[in-house]
Amino acid sequence: MATRPFTLLTELFGDPVTAAIFSAERTVRSWLEAEAALAAAQAEHGVLRPEVARAIGAACTLESVDMAELWDGARNVGYPILSLVRMIDAALPAEAAGHVHLGATTQDIMDTGLALQLGEAIDRLLELVGTTGDAMAALVDRHRGTVMAARTHGQQAVPTTFGAKVAVHLEELARRRRRLAALRPEVARVSLFGAGGTSAALGPQAAPVRATMARLLGLEPADVPWHVARDGVAEFGLACATLAASCGRFAREVVALSRTEIGEVAEPDGHHRGASSTMPQKENPISSEAVIGMSVTAAALSSSLLGAMEPRHERAAGEWQVEWEAIPLLAGLAAGCALNAGAIAADLRVFPAAMRDNLRRDSGFLMAEAYMMRLAAELGRERAHDLVYDAVRDARRDGRSLEESLAAAAGERFEAIAPGDYVGDPDVACDAALRAWREEQSQMSTSEPSEMR
Repeated sequence: MATRPFTLLTELFGDPVTAAIFSAERTVRSWLEAEAALAAAQAEHGVLRPEVARAIGAACTLESVDMAELWDGARNVGYPILSLVRMIDAALPAEAAGHVHLGATTQDIMDTGLALQLGEAIDRLLELVGTTGDAMAALVDRHRGTVMAARTHGQQAVPTTFGAKVAVHLEELARRRRRLAALRPEVARVSLFGAGGTSAALGPQAAPVRATMARLLGLEPADVPWHVARDGVAEFGLACATLAASCGRFAREVVALSRTEIGEVAEPDGHHRGASSTMPQKENPISSEAVIGMSVTAAALSSSLLGAMEPRHERAAGEWQVEWEAIPLLAGLAAGCALNAGAIAADLRVFPAAMRDNLRRDSGFLMAEAYMMRLAAELGRERAHDLVYDAVRDARRDGRSLEESLAAAAGERFEAIAPGDYVGDPDVACDAALRAWREEQSQMSTSEPSEMR
């Protein structure tokens, strides 16, 4: 078996649980589970004798498989199931031999195995997203009144609160979680349609055998072949990429706000955490950097799945193989992003004093809209806008604060406004995001596994 390239990013920051779901051993085991369930379902409907199905089930273990031989055979055939079936058959008693894989095709077994892995991967991603969202929810609640500068185009705009800022991230994460949960029944589906998708090899028993196979595996039933209808698999990959991007946006915010010139947040502390080999003062945002790297990679990789949706006729000729490479990587990248974003949010250091200092950093210019809106009641919006605009220009030219310049321009109309008095109503956004998150979290925690699936 060829050695896989060493990938430093996921080695350092990936999720071991997701990596195990797509390991070689778990992949082969998923195919074995599919073959065992097929035999058991056929026994229930009289296609196989019960003792034959039991023998097949007992032989569908990793102990029956020579992994090196399996991959050697797969390289020759192009696919691993022929070799796998021969190995299972070799482990059977004489009276059961020759009955493995009856009526199925290679892609049925591999797709059913993939469906098992996708279901497990979604469950793991939902777990990670839940942990990350809980950490963000704590930030929202704790900092709903922590006043800071909102920034547009990289510049200070108006006052906001840190809680209101994180509430936007929390609601975005909730949307990613809902999509993942809704996607599970779309991708965790059985496949048993035979060579050309007609189920002809199993005759009238095809539909009941397929339904029973799905039930035994905990998968959704399917009566329309999906050998070449890969939109569900592509949706999974895109859901991974969008989850990674949502985590990436949060990570970019942490990097930006932890800049020396801003200094409003910092990643969790620790001895030598984020240290430089040459600059002793450095405390680099390493987890956020890893999330950004994984999210950008996932974005590029996900586009390949759109090409994999375009096979011709009833079986792919190369398009399917795209999934073999892309899906495990995308799942791993998304899981790594969620895992690290959760760790960042859980122990994020927030510096309200630096936020207050930065509110005054630009001579109070972020209060320009506040003053314009107050003056608009008397002067109208356009005149008020021009008056404040000219006051800002004068203040910049003369090195004065906006308050000093505006007091001179507006005279007795001027009345100072504190940044904390112009943050809108952050509690509305914070409460709405928290309420939606907690209600959904409660529903998920009380749902039976069968309901989620």
